[in-house]
Amino acid sequence: MRTLTAGSVMTRDLVTVTPDTEFKEIAALMAGAGVSAVPVVGPDGALAGVVSEADLLPRGEAAGGRVRGRARRRKAAALLARDLMTSPVRTVDAGDPLPAVAKRLSGYHVRRLFVLDGGKLVGVIARRDLMGVYLRPDTDVQAEVETEVFDRVLRARPGSYRVSVTGGCVTLLGLLERRSAVRIAGELTAQVPGVLEVRNRLDYVWQDQAR
Repeated sequence: MRTLTAGSVMTRDLVTVTPDTEFKEIAALMAGAGVSAVPVVGPDGALAGVVSEADLLPRGEAAGGRVRGRARRRKAAALLARDLMTSPVRTVDAGDPLPAVAKRLSGYHVRRLFVLDGGKLVGVIARRDLMGVYLRPDTDVQAEVETEVFDRVLRARPGSYRVSVTGGCVTLLGLLERRSAVRIAGELTAQVPGVLEVRNRLDYVWQDQAR
């Protein structure tokens, strides 16, 4: 079965800065690229931190009066990325499956996770990247279920099953030889990218496992 990973849907073209990049240049880069954060990358290619819009705001607060909190006062006076950045950074590995990535995004309450491969920064994955998976055409989802689940894994007899997909909801119909095959068909179909729900209405001939 094909499993989508962070590396397969991440954004690869990143705007990065170095620890010595100045405040004004960071702000210009973020505005020019239309992003709300930029990763800070050291000379060795390792991810050192991230500077977000939230890290830049204390300077604006300082212009209007007193800044509350030691950390915000420090950032209000900062001129370089090394002093503005937030560290450590929430990351995932390029090989992490998308369900695990979605769980981390939700658990960390963040909008993005930076993607590492061998400890090096290779991309960023945002919530919208995950949402794009569920925009797959129903015809593509149906073709993958038929090819990957029934043909390649189960080696089901042609004509013994039928797959229909409507709005990401998959309905499985037909008659398979074994009860275990019915269970496997449902479990693997649920893992196909773009599937929102599985209605497993397959029947079987042989009872080969305990109920």
